[in-house]
Amino acid sequence: MSDGPQLEVATPERVGLSLPVAGLGYRSLAYAVDVALILSFWVILYFLYALTGPDVARVVTGLSTFARIAAVLGFFFFQWVYWTAAEVLWRGQTPGKRLLKIRVVRSDGAPVGVFESAVRNLLRIVDFLPFAYGIGVVAMLVDPQHRRLGDLAAGTVALREDEIGLQKYDLAPTAGPIAIGRALSAAEHELLRSYASRFEWLDAAPRLKLGRALATRFGDDLTALTDDAALRAWVTRRTA
Repeated sequence: MSDGPQLEVATPERVGLSLPVAGLGYRSLAYAVDVALILSFWVILYFLYALTGPDVARVVTGLSTFARIAAVLGFFFFQWVYWTAAEVLWRGQTPGKRLLKIRVVRSDGAPVGVFESAVRNLLRIVDFLPFAYGIGVVAMLVDPQHRRLGDLAAGTVALREDEIGLQKYDLAPTAGPIAIGRALSAAEHELLRSYASRFEWLDAAPRLKLGRALATRFGDDLTALTDDAALRAWVTRRTA
């Protein structure tokens, strides 16, 4: 795992996780990819319009002051929709973030929602001032978790989806199903069902760590609980 800043979160199962925070370099590269995609869209749109429409310069000079202001606002609105929609639909990722393996989450580690994404991306206008994200860069350099003003306002943080070795969670694997310990109480069964409901959006390493912590709590045998397939089988048996 990365030795840089970490986001410390506690899950409903009372297991602490340390998640690696994305730094300025990774976020800048992800932003560059997204900007390249946005510019490509506008360039393609410009050439398509130039083939059929009147001269663009003549159209712009002929616009009223109100129309020019509306066009600028429309440009910023498009970018806001791009980042917000991508992060909501792709669970905290834009194309650039996905390429650089970065994901935006809430400060408690939960997936980012529409409100959080809308707020953090709306404040890009402030972070961009006076130019080239000057305020945003200063905020990220000062903040221990590399958050810009939009992140601070929305309660979000960008994480790196590092490849985390599972060896430290593993015991010697053996064939056969996991031995089930004592029967679960109603509260413990509800706890396991809560874990199962969040199973898919957890990354492999945290998912296995949580599962092993729960198995220990329930008195189950951890010997065969060493990979994702065994974990899924154990959750299915325990929640049946």
